[in-house]
Amino acid sequence: MSKRKILYVDDEQINLLLFEANLKDKFEIILAESAMNALKIIAGNKDIDVVISDMKMPFMNGVAFIEKAKLDLPDAKYYILTGYGMTDEIKEAMDEGLVLKKFDKPFRINEIINEIEK
Repeated sequence: MSKRKILYVDDEQINLLLFEANLKDKFEIILAESAMNALKIIAGNKDIDVVISDMKMPFMNGVAFIEKAKLDLPDAKYYILTGYGMTDEIKEAMDEGLVLKKFDKPFRINEIINEIEK
């Protein structure tokens, strides 16, 4: 069975490295250091299963990125990761079904694995 393909978007290099180090044995990990970079990756990878995005990034926040990404990749599952707690914007995105769940930073690897494997 092939590994699920996960795109992780975060503007902080250390978070990208930690995410990949912790999950690369279970999943195929693709990293993007910006929302714009991630949208380019999605354009060339229609087989991405899961997209996890940091909320607070320069130029485009996680919810705005996911709104755009979903146009190009409608069947993927989308998650937000944030160190700032629940915001009205994240809650609204979850209520609309745009985002399935919010993960807190620092992320808990088992929580992410359990959610993705559901």
